[in-house]
Amino acid sequence: MATIKHISSKNADYGAAEAYLTFEHDEFTMKPILDETGRLVPRQDYRLDTLNCGDEDFALSCIRANLRYGKNSKREDIKSHHYIISFDPRDAADNGLTVDRAQALGLAYCKEHFPGHQALVCTHPDGHNHSGNIHVHIVINSLRIEEVPFLPYMDRPADTKAGCKHRCTDAALRYFKSEVMEMCHREGLYQIDLLNGSKNRVTDREYWAQKKGQAALDRQNAPMIAGGITPRQTKFETNKEKLRQTIRAALSTAASFEDFSSLLLREGVAVKESRGRLSYLTPDRTKPITARKLGDDFDRAAVLAVLEQNAARATEKAAAILEYPRRGKTGIQPTKAPQTAPKQDGVQRLVDIEQKKAEGKGRGYERWATMHNLKQMAATLNVYQEYGFTSPEQLEAAVDTAYQEMRQTSGELKALETKLQGKKELQQQVLAYAKTKPARDGLKAQKSEKARAAYRQAHESDFIIADAAARYFREHGIFQRLMKCHHS
Repeated sequence: MATIKHISSKNADYGAAEAYLTFEHDEFTMKPILDETGRLVPRQDYRLDTLNCGDEDFALSCIRANLRYGKNSKREDIKSHHYIISFDPRDAADNGLTVDRAQALGLAYCKEHFPGHQALVCTHPDGHNHSGNIHVHIVINSLRIEEVPFLPYMDRPADTKAGCKHRCTDAALRYFKSEVMEMCHREGLYQIDLLNGSKNRVTDREYWAQKKGQAALDRQNAPMIAGGITPRQTKFETNKEKLRQTIRAALSTAASFEDFSSLLLREGVAVKESRGRLSYLTPDRTKPITARKLGDDFDRAAVLAVLEQNAARATEKAAAILEYPRRGKTGIQPTKAPQTAPKQDGVQRLVDIEQKKAEGKGRGYERWATMHNLKQMAATLNVYQEYGFTSPEQLEAAVDTAYQEMRQTSGELKALETKLQGKKELQQQVLAYAKTKPARDGLKAQKSEKARAAYRQAHESDFIIADAAARYFREHGIFQRLMKCHHS
């Protein structure tokens, strides 16, 4: 799949960009690689073109334009913008993508979307990790030297004027991504949806942190592997990746946001919601990591959707357990054999003598039926008397009364369970609030507003937990009850 990445640079040395594109550089330090004589090592294969530079090279042309318009003279000014279009490694074998064809696509893309800017367009046949992905570098001077038409990603008149600077806004980057998707679709290249985010969003900084950490871990494990020892850890994980795994583990069991927050708190991670967005604070940081930097799986909508699914699954499981309370050892519900004859030692029905006489039964049957009915009435009376009842009506009344009492007791039990659950949650909040007392006392000891702000930022995780507990106390009226008890 093709992707596009944007990097802004404040480096005033425009020649450094061209040197990076044409000479070998170390992938970790980004420093140029020198040969045994101390000279730069040229890249083996690349294509390089310039746009809007005239007869001068890119660096000199950009410097002259900056002087002409009096721009990019301050240290904090963004001097250039670097866009990288990386194609899918399969495109070379499956779709006939070559370095020359990629260079032509990059030139057309630059002319269409960055008109009026001095530009370098350079194509490399391989990536840092030797995956075989052909990629195009487009480096433009942030200053525009020609007036251009109003393009779809522009949002103000200055974006078209000469002497004004290029701005890569969120809307502009979305437009550039959509144009890359359209280009790949038109050229028959592999492509994915670049506009709807990713489940795990890995920034450029995290990517290189993982690469450097893995290289260091491999060097550390090399002596053990050579000695025939299996290392305990062979894959390096960044702190963000560890946080993703912690959040996923909590999401796999939690059925509500309260459960989710409690499970994360046990691992030392505080989750905070602000303006409909989630952020996560780990013990080793003072500033929370927003869900946007972790991936779409960790934002508020995705988290609530998973929690809702977990709650529905738990409800269905509970219903299934109630419906099938017992199972045999083989897992098949046991079935009772049909009973074809009534038990002779229990109470049986009375015989309707008149009906039997009408059916043609004789006098002998009538005497037997009379004795049978007398015995059954005596047995029935003994059954009721055994349990303290004198009639079936009295038994029915007792059953109704017991049922009503059972319903009342069940309601009281549910209310008690809810109360106990509230007490348990209150206990957790009180303990969490108590643990933050040293940090809160330290804040009171700060003399100035600046010192308090710095102290609060240094202990931000403690204050997030304390604020969450205080919010719980406020919402449940605990502070009000304490004040009433104090006044009384």
